[in-house]
Amino acid sequence: QVQLVESGGGSVQAGGSLRLSCAASGLTISRYCMGWFRQAPGKEREGVARILISGTSIYADSVRGRFTISKDNAKNTLYLQMSSLKPEDTAMYYCAADPISCSGSDRPPAYWGQGTQVTVGS
Repeated sequence: QVQLVESGGGSVQAGGSLRLSCAASGLTISRYCMGWFRQAPGKEREGVARILISGTSIYADSVRGRFTISKDNAKNTLYLQMSSLKPEDTAMYYCAADPISCSGSDRPPAYWGQGTQVTVGS
């Protein structure tokens, strides 16, 4: 049974930092495209960042230069380091995994976590 468990969310002031973690079980993250998505109230879910199976990292324009996605294959854990946070980054953040593609552009990734809330005050 695949489980993705996010942690690390919380409330910070604008300009602050947070690191999200996604602990995976039931799959080996090195064999999956791994990504972070977010959804703010009243808005559509959007892709934030993803690591392809090749190791290439891809970022949304809105977070490039502020967020860093990484993974520790030995710990089977995905991370999202978020810096220079803005109020518009406030959302529920979800970890996702897919054996082929996790961009979400053609279809949703196969596996999802329950999410962790990030709130950025102005």
